[in-house]
Amino acid sequence: MKLSKRQRDKLWGEAGPYSEAWLTIEKRILDDFVSRVFINVEVHINPFTYEVIKKNRDLFANDEMLQQLLDHSEFQGQSFGYVSCAFQGEYINENVMKEAKKHLDYAEKTIIKMHKFVLHSLNTSGTKSN
Repeated sequence: MKLSKRQRDKLWGEAGPYSEAWLTIEKRILDDFVSRVFINVEVHINPFTYEVIKKNRDLFANDEMLQQLLDHSEFQGQSFGYVSCAFQGEYINENVMKEAKKHLDYAEKTIIKMHKFVLHSLNTSGTKSN
């Protein structure tokens, strides 16, 4: 089976799946000063990967992070894919950044696991993405 153009577009990558994990600093400005600072980790999964994993979620029943990602992601359109907040904390000390980086690493590992499954599925079915 060869992927259609629509399916390839949903992968976001030229020859395979592409997704993103963001670590952002959010500053809330009230009047003329910064009132609060938040650290956020957000995950953007390409639509093709999300849909393949969701169809096969039983294979990942023991993966809590992946299950949470499936349960809490919201489709934000083709450009943003399936988006989920993996972490948000008010920056009160460096421990908040350490915790955020830990969640970023979890997100990275989860995305790579999802991509490997999709790549394996494509390769074993004889599908080429280019």
